[in-house]
Amino acid sequence: MFVRIVKMSFHLENIPAFLENFELVKTHIRNAPGNRFLELYQDKNNPQILFTYSYWDTEEDLENYRKSALFDEVWTFTKKLFNDKPEAWSVDKLVTLE
Repeated sequence: MFVRIVKMSFHLENIPAFLENFELVKTHIRNAPGNRFLELYQDKNNPQILFTYSYWDTEEDLENYRKSALFDEVWTFTKKLFNDKPEAWSVDKLVTLE
């Protein structure tokens, strides 16, 4: 399992549209094969910056999602709302404390 972190920066006036669309698609993304966890965060100091944080079983699962019609629909809608290039990281979780 690994973690995918995506940083997105939006025009402030586009955030409500993004959040409305995310509400519609979040369950579908979470239920994509291999997805084990999905959260959305908003930066406390700059509300124009949002992050998705997701757990995937394998890199192949993430790539299959990225090649899916669902991803194409979500990304086509979302990328029009950005004010900067998105950034993404795939990371291995080393330690968890609960």
